[in-house]
Amino acid sequence: MPPPSPSAKTVTRRSIGARQNPEAEAAILSAAVTVLTQKGPKGLTMDAVAREAKAGKATIYRWWPTRGALLVAVYDRIKGDHRHADTGRFESDLATFFDYVFAFWRGDAGRVFALIIAEAQSDADVALALDAYRLERIAAWKEVIARAQKRGEVRANVVPDVLANSIIAVAWYHLITGRLDVGGAQLAAPIAAGWA
Repeated sequence: MPPPSPSAKTVTRRSIGARQNPEAEAAILSAAVTVLTQKGPKGLTMDAVAREAKAGKATIYRWWPTRGALLVAVYDRIKGDHRHADTGRFESDLATFFDYVFAFWRGDAGRVFALIIAEAQSDADVALALDAYRLERIAAWKEVIARAQKRGEVRANVVPDVLANSIIAVAWYHLITGRLDVGGAQLAAPIAAGWA
């Protein structure tokens, strides 16, 4: 068998089909963070990320079918895994959340997420991806709200999705208006009282 030609590419990260190869995923998302940081959200194109990651565009499109999905995945990577605290009291759970997310948003992650929200106003793909992300956050909040309803801290007739949306709206509002210095307890008390 003849040796490979000098122009043949050496594959260092293999795709594993529809499932994401963690190494390739990490390389692509790291490249996307670099592109986003250097060029802003409008510069985050599949071409730019493919060049930076030295990956095939087909792989990127298979895993993130739109630029919006990729943009939200970049934020999700920066954010990492976070579970809502279970302090035993709904008001304390809320305060802990606001304190945590506002501190987190004071760094690069807040700038990235604010850019995503802004971009969603004029880009349907980003809006769709952001809405899918919002629904994931609602699902996480529904567990917290169910616990609070069991303890009698939130009225039984409250629709969890509506309350979860309200909590998310307060957080996102404070991000986009640059009001991340508000204490979590200050926001949590009226929300908990209003739904009790």
